[in-house]
Amino acid sequence: MAEAAQRSVAEQLLTENRERPAAAEGSGTPAAAARDKPVCLIVLGMAGSGKTTFVQRLTAHLHSHKSPPYVINLDPAVHEVPFPANIDIRDTVNYKEVMKQYGLGPNGGIVTSLNLFATRFDQVMQFIEKKQQNHRYVLIDTPGQIEVFTWSASGTIITEALASSFPCVVVYVMDTSRSVSPVTFMSNMLYACSILYKTKLPFIVAMNKTDIIDHSFAVEWMQDFEVFQDALNQETSYVSNLTRSMSLVLDEFYTNLRVVGVSAVTGSGLDELFVQVEDAADEYERDYRPEYERLRKQLAEAQSKKQQEQLERLRKDLGAVDMTPSTGQTGGPNTR
Repeated sequence: MAEAAQRSVAEQLLTENRERPAAAEGSGTPAAAARDKPVCLIVLGMAGSGKTTFVQRLTAHLHSHKSPPYVINLDPAVHEVPFPANIDIRDTVNYKEVMKQYGLGPNGGIVTSLNLFATRFDQVMQFIEKKQQNHRYVLIDTPGQIEVFTWSASGTIITEALASSFPCVVVYVMDTSRSVSPVTFMSNMLYACSILYKTKLPFIVAMNKTDIIDHSFAVEWMQDFEVFQDALNQETSYVSNLTRSMSLVLDEFYTNLRVVGVSAVTGSGLDELFVQVEDAADEYERDYRPEYERLRKQLAEAQSKKQQEQLERLRKDLGAVDMTPSTGQTGGPNTR
């Protein structure tokens, strides 16, 4: 019964999103104009967590609701993309040639390929802006090695470029089947917390592979500190003491964290996920957009000030130029 209600809410949201561009044209409110833009879902996760399969399932789900997404693949090392990508980094950068030319290993090749692609990301932004009326969601599949995107300069450039123009939500895909151990679970949560503070964007934890094991145990650990401590007591490794201390630190992090159990194989939980995405997009408009607009204005002012200083320096270098006409010439243009 609850699942049916959740599904109907999600379907209603998707229907409203398809109809919104036409209805919002006559609306003069800033909120309507802002939400007219597509929501960018930046999909992150550890290697093997099922990010690419998750993006494939999201794409199929949105197509089934007659709301096709704009899909971007940022993984240069993937052999095959199981979804129709509108923009594919492999069309721009040859990963193997980069490794060969610069003498790099696999991870170095991915980082360099991403750096080269980031230099042209302004063109990607133009493509998205041209198609924004036709798509409600933009899905971004990131490289398998999460640290390559999260902690690299190119990842920051891409994230900030998207967030400065469109509502952005980070979806952290977590492998539920590998997080049954309290220590592994805590490691995942620490990484999720670090990404949240690094990106400074609305955040959703998608607990994937619920077709293998239900995610209710993880939700209970997040909501009930005592239950998590009981599970830790069964651990004999020295890391359990550190985990016990860190769990107290993350207690506040859990309070406002959006958690959804999903299965990239069966598609379960996606309706609830999109309800959370809409809520996160509203949070972006309310809390994050003003900050990004302030930073953009501050950057524009700094660039304008720098240009003025360069012009002033050039004027001083050239010195005073005599603008008076020479003898026998008039001040107006030659009308011969």
